[in-house]
Amino acid sequence: MTVPPLAVLDLVPISSGSTATEALRNSIDLAQQTERFGYARYWFAEHHLNPGVAGTSPAVLLALTAAATSTIRIGSGAVQLGHRTALSTVEEFGLIDALHPGRLDLGLGRSGGRPTEPKAEPALVGGSRVVDGRAPNGLLIPPKFSFAHLLTSPRFALQKTLLQLPGAQSQNYTEQIRDILDLLHGTYRSAEGEEAHVVPGEGAQVQIWILGSSGGESASVAGENGLRFATNYHVSPGTVLEAADAYRAAFRPSEELDRPYVSVSADVVVAEDAAEARELASGYGLWVRSIRTAEGAIPFPTPEQARAYSWTDADRELVADRVDTQFVGTPAQVADQLDLLREATGADELIITTITHEHADRVRSYRLLAQEWQRRHG
Repeated sequence: MTVPPLAVLDLVPISSGSTATEALRNSIDLAQQTERFGYARYWFAEHHLNPGVAGTSPAVLLALTAAATSTIRIGSGAVQLGHRTALSTVEEFGLIDALHPGRLDLGLGRSGGRPTEPKAEPALVGGSRVVDGRAPNGLLIPPKFSFAHLLTSPRFALQKTLLQLPGAQSQNYTEQIRDILDLLHGTYRSAEGEEAHVVPGEGAQVQIWILGSSGGESASVAGENGLRFATNYHVSPGTVLEAADAYRAAFRPSEELDRPYVSVSADVVVAEDAAEARELASGYGLWVRSIRTAEGAIPFPTPEQARAYSWTDADRELVADRVDTQFVGTPAQVADQLDLLREATGADELIITTITHEHADRVRSYRLLAQEWQRRHG
């Protein structure tokens, strides 16, 4: 039996009382450890202007991690294309691939604009399969969370101002994906018929992924181009089914894939004892609150700091979907929840993201999960 692959998503979190330097060293260590544990991929997210997140440049992080590992696939989850060009993206990943060929995943995400409304027909939208907040197999699917207040916040505007050159406009996402594919394949032509050949970059052995949280443009682009698709239960659990369904509905076979391929993320904390796992995860709600209030991710709090916070009803409502869908417990308990997620979404693999205040607890969580996953699926 083939073990369903597990992957890692790392934001390079900074713990309270720690530094970005320590966070970076911890991430490289975690990549080395999870390679030994048998994880299939190690992805870095891209986030900006967050006091508690050091993962600002996936390409730089991948260059550092590639040199420190040897077999695990490494990639971006995802490069934010709203403030980048197709050429700069292909050049950066081409440089890394030149020294570490065949190991890179180029995960591409939309940013810099408002989400596109889902394009899937009603019968195909996963939400139609949700009854009383549950998927048919019992997986919790909370109400959809609105990110509108984040997109209109002064901090969001500041980030966009600092990331983009004055007067610059984000390229249409669908066109940008096509340009990236053409540059990689050596088939790019300008409107005037001029060719562009990227060195290094053209012919790079990178695996293209599209990341999306809903059944909108990202899901359609991934499906129509026959690319791999990753969607996130850990960020937007209320839309995970519609995202997977819309991708599959749009899928057309390509030279890369003859059938849809979906990876789904989950936020996880594992310990030998369920009570200990809950203690390790106790800072998560406060951390999510800082993100959703547009404050920016705070340094990840200790359990003591989390307990000291005075929660309001509005605070709890703000983070409920994330806290309620975090998988926390013993290896067997968490693996049971991951199996539910895989069954409900039809995921081909799962992406695990884990944050704890202490690095050793984070490493142990990944180790315990890998051991349990191998035991039950190996």
